[in-house]
Amino acid sequence: MKKYNLSDVTFLLIIRIDTINRLENILAVTKFLTLHFNTNIRLLECSRRNNGLLKKLINPAVEYAFHEDYDPVLHRTYYLNQMLSKVTTPFVAIWDADVISSKNQVIKAVEFLRNNEADFVYPYIDYLLDTSEVIRDQYLKSNNYSVLSKYRKWMKEMYPPDPVGGAFFCNLSAYKDSGLENEQFYGWGVEDGERYRRWKKSGYRIKRVKGCLFHLSHPRGINSLLHHRDQSIIKTRILKESECRAGRKLFSQKI
Repeated sequence: MKKYNLSDVTFLLIIRIDTINRLENILAVTKFLTLHFNTNIRLLECSRRNNGLLKKLINPAVEYAFHEDYDPVLHRTYYLNQMLSKVTTPFVAIWDADVISSKNQVIKAVEFLRNNEADFVYPYIDYLLDTSEVIRDQYLKSNNYSVLSKYRKWMKEMYPPDPVGGAFFCNLSAYKDSGLENEQFYGWGVEDGERYRRWKKSGYRIKRVKGCLFHLSHPRGINSLLHHRDQSIIKTRILKESECRAGRKLFSQKI
């Protein structure tokens, strides 16, 4: 199979393996990326103990690193910013450890960036769909994208009507100018929406690619849910503060 050249893109993935499903998912996702693209893939595993299992199983083409972290809540925004500081390619893909799209959607997203038609691109527009355990298992057995597209009408829609999570591509320079990840967001939730609204409020060019993004189902632990009942209130406040800053930034640029 001929691979598409994405040597000017770095994919960044972060994982905390809390179930066997998460391990299987990250192996499937990195297999998809390495199968179709000549690119740069960096995977950071954050956990209390390095059992060496993921390093043994992951494709050698993936640049793997482990960070010892005793915090039960994964501070993903912090780790992403740490990884971004070491990226040297002009374009970056922030890719969740459990999502799959078609290869053509990835290619189209990068073309938008290469042609300077966008600063940020989501590789889907139709739906973000949770596969269910049954369809996930069928995909893992076959490693065939057609399984996902064929059975999509049986999948549950996630975060409708306009999901902005899962994956995005960006011009690294624009990403840095936008402030990168907001590290005030600690743990799961809201950061995807904040990021999108901050970009939009600041006047960045955002495009989307026709197609679905598929989320490979997994049990949801503390890093897939709000970890405290007060988190919704706190994160809503952070979101409003971020929008105010973005608005002031755009106003100052115009004058």
